Amino acid sequence: MRPRKPGSCSREIRLRGAIAESHHPEVVSTPPDGRAGIDAALVKRLIAAQFPQWSHLPVTPVEVDGWDNRTYRLGAEMTVRLPTAPGYVPAVDKEDRWLPRLAPSLPVAVPTIVARGAPGDGYPFPWSVRGWIEGETAARARIDDMTRFAVSVAEFILALQRCDATGGPQAGEHSWYRGASPAHYDDETRRCLAALEGRVDTGRAAAVWEAALAAEWHGAPVWFHGDIAPGNLLVADGKLVAVIDFGTSGVGDPACDLVIAWGMFEGESREAFRHAVGQDEGTWARARGWALWKALLVLTQHIDTDPERAAGLRREIDEILADHDRFA
Repeated sequence: MRPRKPGSCSREIRLRGAIAESHHPEVVSTPPDGRAGIDAALVKRLIAAQFPQWSHLPVTPVEVDGWDNRTYRLGAEMTVRLPTAPGYVPAVDKEDRWLPRLAPSLPVAVPTIVARGAPGDGYPFPWSVRGWIEGETAARARIDDMTRFAVSVAEFILALQRCDATGGPQAGEHSWYRGASPAHYDDETRRCLAALEGRVDTGRAAAVWEAALAAEWHGAPVWFHGDIAPGNLLVADGKLVAVIDFGTSGVGDPACDLVIAWGMFEGESREAFRHAVGQDEGTWARARGWALWKALLVLTQHIDTDPERAAGLRREIDEILADHDRFA
């Protein structure tokens, strides 16, 4: 499904920014129409040809778009989701198959699949029509009570883990190896550590990474989302109402879903999340490894070009290191 393993510290950021960035998921705000060769006119033609019953509905780009797919509003109640590259196509099949099975067991809304589109009019990939979910991405300013929100996120993760994993997609290339061992990114992490020598505490960071690799997972496979990040959490009236973008979901090790502990929560909210979500110390050690890998990866790209973002990433790394010192 995905391109081969990244060969440099910045490769994954370009291909999977929403995963690589924990403080700043890569989304395209008010995107220019036409990115990846997809525009509203193309979507209109696809709808008219394949779902003429909806051809009268307006098609407009969403205000905040993701990287893997382009998303358009279709009227007031639906969206159209189109992969931007071949590597993202299998996620369409995965979500279409599994979201209807997972949804009844989850405490908040997830995308509903309305229809499946086929390649056409020069567009080469399958695409989907989904129900529109009201809500805004989970910026801190939109959340009334961060501690209660952290518990809600934990409850979603636990509910997802309780879903029947029989026959689910085993962690691997389709999930960018979320749900597998962080060792898949060992070479890349060590290159980033070398690149940041003298600019972060690479000695302590290496200890966090080594602990993550040593804490091998031997549990029964469970469902994971793979990208529990603010851009994929929707809020309304200050509360969690939906989780979107299951493109990196699968069945395996749930440690990757704990990264939000450092990417969004702090102090009381982080402690509330830790207590509510549970998990053993090995899982938390691997989660620190996943969080460190992402932060190092993004810091390598931005350390000399975006001081504000780099400062946020340095703070996140410091908190990951402190968390390791506290619990190791």
